[in-house]
Amino acid sequence: MQPSPTRMSTDGLVVRAAEWRDLDGLLALAQQAGGGMTTLKPDRDTLAARLETACASFAGSIAPLRRDYLFVMEDTLQNRLAGVCAIKAAVGLEQSFYNYRIGTLVHSSKELDVYSRMDTLYLASDLTGSGELCSLYLHPAYRHGENSKLLSKSRLLFIAEYPHLFPDRLIAELRGFQRPDGTSPFWDSLGRHFFKMGFDRADDLSSLDQKSFIAELMPRYPLYVALLPQEAQDVIGKAHQASVPARRMLEQEGMHFEGYVDIFDAGPVLQARCRELRAVRDSGLAQIDAREASSPNAAAPPSPQNALPMLISNTVMSRFRVIVNAAELTQSRGSARLHLSPQAQQLLECIPGDAVRCVALHNDYTEPLA
Repeated sequence: MQPSPTRMSTDGLVVRAAEWRDLDGLLALAQQAGGGMTTLKPDRDTLAARLETACASFAGSIAPLRRDYLFVMEDTLQNRLAGVCAIKAAVGLEQSFYNYRIGTLVHSSKELDVYSRMDTLYLASDLTGSGELCSLYLHPAYRHGENSKLLSKSRLLFIAEYPHLFPDRLIAELRGFQRPDGTSPFWDSLGRHFFKMGFDRADDLSSLDQKSFIAELMPRYPLYVALLPQEAQDVIGKAHQASVPARRMLEQEGMHFEGYVDIFDAGPVLQARCRELRAVRDSGLAQIDAREASSPNAAAPPSPQNALPMLISNTVMSRFRVIVNAAELTQSRGSARLHLSPQAQQLLECIPGDAVRCVALHNDYTEPLA
């Protein structure tokens, strides 16, 4: 079902905390996503268990570092799920979290006048305990306009509202390069020789947290990149074609590549300090303008010149919601006020006088709203 071409791209769309009623919709999205997404496998029991953890996370009934915040993008006009994304509060606390760290070894001989620098891959657990952005998937029918920004950046606004719930470091493992048939050049050249199984099987075991085989089977010594086939060398740190826009967006928000890659497909791992994320640094709280549109003293709807496309969230964790809205922010005597239409308030489940958190949607707007 395609969105109506006459709609603005984000009309009727809201990113919200996942609920039990979303199970069927999540399963459909996972099936659409296909292979390669370790944290979004099309298995009903696995998704049900994850939803149970997500509901407990938003309710605050489990320890902060055990939480898995799962969000869905809902098209309220079509009554369907359009996307999914998540934040794991901390990785590697129960099952080991492995990556390859790209390093360098130097070989030299004065007698032969030879000096060489060799790139190497080290099996590492350096990122254990980091928060993780994961499970990002947007249905193809919605990949236009500002929809991808709403889905991906909504998680950063959640972190901005609840920074005390997350560790200092945040990571995002992006899907690595795959051939058109879904196979991985990196896996075929390296992992397959140690694991004696296909890429999909190893990826499935990893998604089920059965990761002990990684430590048991992978070599502990550094692997020389130059010994791999050229096809495998070329994809180290290269994102899947479908993940390139997500990588660009996350880098614009303050994340960066520091030489860690996935052990299966060599996809890049981006990272950042949470406090350095644009949404954390530049977002601020505002109060919904209490003046009604019918009031003679009401503020006029924002004009195109003054309206700023903004990410706006409510501030209630158990029913957290984010929308994109063209809004005009006014500052007076140290407080900020935001005019929102009744439709926008309904999507946020807010009323006039409620506090909302907001940040400019586009990163080229650099003035902090705090």
